[in-house]
Amino acid sequence: MKKIVAVLLIALVGFSVAFAQGSSEAPQAQPAQEVAVTGGSVGAYTTLEEPLAAALFAMFEQETGIKVNFVRLSGGEAVARLEAESTNPQVSIWVGGVGLDHITAKSKGLTTPYVSRFASNTPSQYRDKENFWIGLYVGPLTFVTNLDRAKELGLAVPKSWADLTKPEYKGYIRMANPNSSGTAYNVLTTMRYVLGSEDAMLDYMKKLDKNIDQYTKSGSAPGKSVGIGEIPVAIGYAHDQVKIKDAGASIQITAPTEGTGFELASMSMVKGGKEAVNAKKLYDWILSSPNAQKEFTKWYVVLVAKGAEKHPQALSIDEIKTVDQDFTWDGDKVNKTRLLDAWTNAIGQYR
Repeated sequence: MKKIVAVLLIALVGFSVAFAQGSSEAPQAQPAQEVAVTGGSVGAYTTLEEPLAAALFAMFEQETGIKVNFVRLSGGEAVARLEAESTNPQVSIWVGGVGLDHITAKSKGLTTPYVSRFASNTPSQYRDKENFWIGLYVGPLTFVTNLDRAKELGLAVPKSWADLTKPEYKGYIRMANPNSSGTAYNVLTTMRYVLGSEDAMLDYMKKLDKNIDQYTKSGSAPGKSVGIGEIPVAIGYAHDQVKIKDAGASIQITAPTEGTGFELASMSMVKGGKEAVNAKKLYDWILSSPNAQKEFTKWYVVLVAKGAEKHPQALSIDEIKTVDQDFTWDGDKVNKTRLLDAWTNAIGQYR
């Protein structure tokens, strides 16, 4: 009898130990099950407006189960971050941002080519020949004026790049810093085309600087300030300004008469990204999902994909006079560094 009791006690102890071990290991097994259910995750930098990015990535997670851990950066910040992290990339994809910044990232060896099966939906002039980046939408540089503030200050609505240098606008114009904003760097390249040379561009920017109240980090920030009447005039992209106008702001959007530049917002895969498989899924989804395209359209951007819808209030570049831009020249790291250094030495370091 004693022998039977001893055997039962040993079995009971063994069961208890096994149960305890099973309980302690259960939390470790949970993440594997969660990954299988959610589809994992992917790290991303984005230069889309944060509410658009949040809505877009939430939709992607809902449809695919893949969570996008994203950080919103201006174009210049994204390039700088990718360069600083090049030996240990923290993200696998960069979504949005002026195409010139994506070209710079390519020339610095920060991105990697990817041929999506949906790339053919994008016309060849809007994608890199070597498949390092692909265009998502276009948007022209325009001026935005708060009509109430302009009336209060006795200012006319500026119609040309030349108008912006008139003395009556001193302290009443806002734009972004070209070192952090692809939008503002596009202003430099645009003026090079409008005026014919780098020297003429720099002379113009010095004159314009006399009327700039401050340079912001983000290219969309100046337009938002105009929308609330903080500043009467700003330079930015039309789609950001149309959104503000549609929200009820008393503003006027003007395309400069001399001609203007435009962005080709793009997308790139990050070289050495640790979540390349899920990054490619996100890349493909953005190019192919009707729901993703509808979300972009809500933000008044003009998508370049074949057959994509267009918001009725969006301003297309074919409606205005544009300069003949050479994206490759503008985005080349040597040319970009030279233009930015010239601006910084003449203007930026004093701000």
